[in-house]
Amino acid sequence: MTYSATCLLGVEGLLAQELRDMGCEEVRAENGRVIFSGGWDILARVNLCSRFAERVGLLMGDFHAESFEELFQGVKALPWEEYLGREDGFPVSGSSLNSRLHSVPDCQAIIKKAVVESLKRSYRQDWFTEDGPTHRIRFRIMKDQVSVTIDTSGAGLHKRGYRPVSNAAPIKETLAAALLRLSRLRADGTFYDPFCGSGTLLIEAATMAQNIAPGIGRRFQAEVWEQTPGGVWDHERDRARDMERRDTSFTATGYDIDPAAVELARENARRAGVKVRADVRDIKDFAEATAYGCVVCNPPYGQRLSDQRAARDIYRQLGRVFVPEKGWSYGIITPEEDFEALFGRKADKRRKLYNGMIRCQFYQYFKAI
Repeated sequence: MTYSATCLLGVEGLLAQELRDMGCEEVRAENGRVIFSGGWDILARVNLCSRFAERVGLLMGDFHAESFEELFQGVKALPWEEYLGREDGFPVSGSSLNSRLHSVPDCQAIIKKAVVESLKRSYRQDWFTEDGPTHRIRFRIMKDQVSVTIDTSGAGLHKRGYRPVSNAAPIKETLAAALLRLSRLRADGTFYDPFCGSGTLLIEAATMAQNIAPGIGRRFQAEVWEQTPGGVWDHERDRARDMERRDTSFTATGYDIDPAAVELARENARRAGVKVRADVRDIKDFAEATAYGCVVCNPPYGQRLSDQRAARDIYRQLGRVFVPEKGWSYGIITPEEDFEALFGRKADKRRKLYNGMIRCQFYQYFKAI
């Protein structure tokens, strides 16, 4: 079977390598997604264990369409009877960008009609109750190229289950994991986030260091499908638990000036089943308490706090407290174009990423002076 794993822009390479490491075959990175193949076990494994994928879809087909008739015929020709039962629900949702078929509601209606016509032919019936397990059909039309999938994840994979409540400007779990992987977080290392907020970076760092599967505590849509072979999901959960490294010497410490955020970070860590330390502390008081460490942070943005001047003062402060010493690395994600000038040093490495709809740069400093 062929699958499509969507991801944040700029994360495609990380996701592709992660999928190869999981045993996926025919891995191919594209813009905003990675295509791969495998059996039902791979489907369960990727949903449970991927830190970077937003969701995983069963890829039904890709084709070109510039008219509603081409869209209808392209969808109708796909093998829906292989994955949709007589009573299964199949709602349709999707997006269109830079395409002649730009009306998403119209495309939804056409695709729904095409699937119904295909199933009528396969099951020799005219009415479908759709009161069985949900098989959500998702489509993406980009530059007149149509991609149609059946969603297997349900809720987005960034929803790990440990953060029912967050602070005002949280970082997405999948983006946090990407920043940590780019920072080459060590399983026996020491991690710091001086703007920890609700604790997302702390928790993602701890679960990554201990190799705890991000989806181990949640459920997925494909688990209830009749087509899914029995025992696959239980087997993959057992496999994921066997690969955990709970005895690591890794430590994660976070600071924030908001006591409520600190308490929320502690509660979220307890919910995630990991140990982290979170304390109330201002960034100006940040000091290196260990011989080596990895710092990754998502400081306040002027756009979000309506206070660009305060944000720029924070960036200047970071340049003073993040001392370039051997054994230490610092990673800061921000949309501030003048960050390096405010920080006081050119980054050793930088990478374009998106935090939600905000275009950012991830600035990395790891060379001692």
